[in-house]
This record gives sequence, structure tokens and C-alpha cells, in this order.
Amino acid sequence: MSDRHRVVWSPAALDDLESAVDHLAVEHGLAPALNLHEKVVARVESLSRRPMRCRVVPELKAAGVTVYRELIIPPYRVIFRIDEDIVGVAAFLDGRRDLDELLVLRGFLSRDR
Repeated sequence: MSDRHRVVWSPAALDDLESAVDHLAVEHGLAPALNLHEKVVARVESLSRRPMRCRVVPELKAAGVTVYRELIIPPYRVIFRIDEDIVGVAAFLDGRRDLDELLVLRGFLSRDR
């Protein structure tokens, strides 16, 4: 594994981020929305160095799925996996929502776990 990883966002994760930024812009204005976008992009890009510092997603770990990790950017959770020299961002989720249900809807977990 190399010292640096390439960070790649999935289309779904990009849609998640865009939705959160759009919602914030409507509710609180453009400045907070742009600040959120800038903060998230910078923090996610920091995963290019030491992505293993992040914990395995607890809800997935409880179901025996240990390949996904998360970066917490309160109140959001960035779900990603590491494949050799790539950090693949799979989802950008609002941590205030029912994460088990979101993880089922996204296909990370099955309903019958």
C-alpha cells in the first residue's frame, strides 16, 4: 500500500453531499452551505493520508461487515472503504437520521440481520 491514497467519490455520495448543501442553502443561506461543502471536501481529501485512522462503522461491524470505515464530520458521517491505494467514498449521511435504515436502503445491510 502506498503512502498516499486517491480519494474517489461514488455518484451516490456526491448526490448526498449536493443534497445536504442544497438543503442548508435553502434553510440557512449560501454562506453556511458553501462552508459545509468546503469543510467536507477538505476533510474527505485528508483521507488520502492515513485513512485507517477512522473507525469501522459500528452498525456494520455489528452485522459482521468490517470493510467500511467512517469519517465523522458532525452531524454527518462519511462512509468509505479502502481498496489498495484508493479510498472509495460510498455515502455521505446525516448522522441524526436512523443509520440502520439508511444502511439497509443503501444496500450495506440486509433487513434480516
